[in-house]
Amino acid sequence: MITPKIVECPRDAMQGIQSFIPTTEKVNYLQFLLQVGFHSLDFGSFVSARAVPQMRDTAHVLDQLDLSKTKTKLLAIVANLRGSETALCFEQIEYIGFPFSISENFQMRNTHKTISESLHTLEQIKELTDKCNKTLVVYLSMGFGNPYGDPWSVEVVSQWVERLAQMEIEIISLSDTVGQAASEDISFLYSSLIPAFSSIEFGAHFHTHPNRGYEKLKAAFDAGCRRFDGAIHGFGGCPMASDALVGNMPTEKVITFLNERGIDTGLCMTSFESAMNKTKELFSTYISS
Repeated sequence: MITPKIVECPRDAMQGIQSFIPTTEKVNYLQFLLQVGFHSLDFGSFVSARAVPQMRDTAHVLDQLDLSKTKTKLLAIVANLRGSETALCFEQIEYIGFPFSISENFQMRNTHKTISESLHTLEQIKELTDKCNKTLVVYLSMGFGNPYGDPWSVEVVSQWVERLAQMEIEIISLSDTVGQAASEDISFLYSSLIPAFSSIEFGAHFHTHPNRGYEKLKAAFDAGCRRFDGAIHGFGGCPMASDALVGNMPTEKVITFLNERGIDTGLCMTSFESAMNKTKELFSTYISS
C-alpha cells in the first residue's frame, strides 16, 4: 500500500487572520510543525500584500527557518508569474502551488483573471518550475461545485484535468473550496480520475463542517486518494463559505482516520501533540485580538 502523504497547511490557516502575527512567532510556530514529519508544509505565499497582508513576510520567515533537522518539504502558494519568480529564488522551496479555479467567478475573485488568462499564467509558471527543477502543484479550486451558479459537473472537472495532463502537471489537488462536496461526487471523481490519469498524483484539499470530515476522507481514501491536506484544529478555510463552521480539514482527524485503518503515518506523535498545543496557543491569541 502507498503510504499516505499528509500536507500541513499553516498558510491556509493563518492567512485570514486580521491581526498580524509577528514574523518571529510565525517562524517559531513553523519550527514546531517541521519537527512532526509531515510530507510537506504549505508554509506561506508570494501574493499581493494588499490582498493577503498576513503573508507579506513570507520571504523573511523563510530566511529564518532552520531546515537542518527536518525532511519535510516546503510548499509556497503563488497567484501570478511575478510571485512564482520570487518563490523560485529560494532553494529551500520544493513545491510551487497555484490555485486554478474551474469557476470563472471565483477565479476572478481570487486572482483577478479569467480562467483563460489564468491558464496562460499557469503555462508560464510550469515552464519556470521545470527550468528550476521544482514541482508544480495545481489546486483545482471549486473542484466540487461553487456558490456562484457557474457550470459544474464531473465531466467539467474531467475536462480540466485532461487539459492539465496535457501540460504534464504532476500533482493536482482537488479543492472543496466552500465545503459543499458530496461524498458521492468525491468518490466518483477520484475513482474515475486516478486510473484514467496514472501519471498524476491526486490530492484532497477539503474544507469541511466538523461533522462531515470523516465521510469526505473515507470517500476519497476508498477511491484511491493518498495525499491529504489539513490544518491542525481545522483553522482557516475559505472566506466565501457561508457557514462560519466550515474550516480546513483538521489534521488530527486525518491522522485518526488513517490510524484506525492500521496505517502508519510516519509522524512523530509527541511532536504533533506539542504542535497542537502551540497551534491553540498561537491562534487563540491572534484570532481574538
